[in-house]
Amino acid sequence: MRVLLATDAFPPGCGGSGWSTYELAKGLRAHGHEVAVVRPRTTRGSVASSQAYDGFTPIEYHAAAPNVPFIRNYFKNERLYRRFGHYLATLVRMRAIDIVHAQHVLTGPASITAGREANVPVVCTVRDYWPVCYWSDLIYDRSSDRLCPACSPTMMTRCVRPRAGGLWPLAVPLIPYMRANLSLKRQSLASADAVVAVSSTIAQDLRERASELDGTRLETIPNPVDTAGIRDQAGRQERPMALPYAIFVGKLEPNKGVARLITAIERADLDWPLVIVGDGSERGRLEAASGRAGRDVRFVGWLPREEVLGWLRYAAVLVFPSYGPESLSRVLLEASALARPIAANDTGGTGDIITNEVTGLLSHTAEGLGDDLARLRRDDGLRLRLGAAARQRVEERFDASGVVRRIEALYANLVERGRREAGVR
Repeated sequence: MRVLLATDAFPPGCGGSGWSTYELAKGLRAHGHEVAVVRPRTTRGSVASSQAYDGFTPIEYHAAAPNVPFIRNYFKNERLYRRFGHYLATLVRMRAIDIVHAQHVLTGPASITAGREANVPVVCTVRDYWPVCYWSDLIYDRSSDRLCPACSPTMMTRCVRPRAGGLWPLAVPLIPYMRANLSLKRQSLASADAVVAVSSTIAQDLRERASELDGTRLETIPNPVDTAGIRDQAGRQERPMALPYAIFVGKLEPNKGVARLITAIERADLDWPLVIVGDGSERGRLEAASGRAGRDVRFVGWLPREEVLGWLRYAAVLVFPSYGPESLSRVLLEASALARPIAANDTGGTGDIITNEVTGLLSHTAEGLGDDLARLRRDDGLRLRLGAAARQRVEERFDASGVVRRIEALYANLVERGRREAGVR
C-alpha cells in the first residue's frame, strides 16, 4: 500500500509521539509498503527544514501562528485544519495514496478533511486527551491530584484561572470558543474511518467523554516499540556513572509529577544519586527543593535519544511520578525493553504496561512511590525479577513487529471496504 503518515513530530528532534510515528513508518517500510511522511510546522518565522532520518524526509507544510494565547490556538487549529486539509488532499491525489494515518492533534482533523475530499480512508491515532480536554491533560488545578471530570463551563472556568493568572477574568469570555474548539475536534474525529487509542484508558475516556464517537470504529492498538533496536542502541553507550543511581526521564512539568520526586527519595531515604534527564518549567523549583533536602540530585538536561537509552540501560531503577493521565509512556516502554525495574505512580495507560508486583511497582501518592523505591533499593532480587518480567511483557505486547501487523490488518480492511463501497472489484 501507499501510506501517508501525517504527524506533528518526527525524529531526530522530537518526543515520544514522534519516535512512535517513526517506528510505525519503519515497520511499514520493512513490510514492503511505500510510506510518505508529512508534517505541519507552525512557526512565527523561518525554521530549518526537516532533517532526513533513516531514509525518511518529512514533507513540510508551513503555517505561521502568532505567539498570543488563544489566537495562536485558532491558527494552529481551525485555520490550519482547513488549509492543511486541502493541501493533504492534493498530496493524496498526486501520490495515489491508498490510506492516510494521522498521528496527533494538528494532523488529525486536517487528515480527515483530506480523506473525505480525496475519497480515501483515514485512520487517526489518539495519543493524549486532545479530543476531550482543551489543554490535552485533564488537569484543572495543578495543586490537586484530582483530574477534571468533564469539560463543562464550570470546570473550564476553574482550569482557566491558574493558567491565566491574575488576568483570568479576561479569559473567561473565551470559554465558548474553547468549547466550540473541542466540539469541532470531536465531530471531525467521528468522521474518521477508524480511531486508534494507544491505551485502554484513552479508549475508555473517548467512549465516556466523547459521545460523538459512538458510531465510530475505535481500536486499541499500542505504540510500536523496536525492543531489539532499543537494546542495540543502548548497548553502544558507555556506562555514564560508576555509582548505582535512580533515574527520572521526561519533561520537568507539573503533569509529570516532578514535585513528588524529592518527597519520594526522602521517604525512601535513598542513598543513590537521582539523575534527572530532561528539562522544563519546574526545574528551578526542583533544584531548590533538592538543595533544601540535601539530596544528591543531578540534572543533565535534554540529551540525544541514544544517550538517554544509555542512561536508562545502566540505571538501578526508573522513578516515574506522573500524576497527569499518561496515555502510554514511551519511557516506561523503553525502560521495560532494557529490563529496568520501575517504581511508578498508577496513572492513565501506565497499567497497560505495568502490573503491580509483576512488571513493576505501582502506587498512587508520593509517599507510596517512596515506599516502593525503598523496597527496590533494598532488594536486588526484586529488581531483577521485575526487570525480567517487564522485558518479557514489552516484547509480547508492544514490540513493533506485532503492533505493525495489527495496523496493517486495519489498513487492509479499510481499503478493501472502501473499494467495495466504490464498486471496485
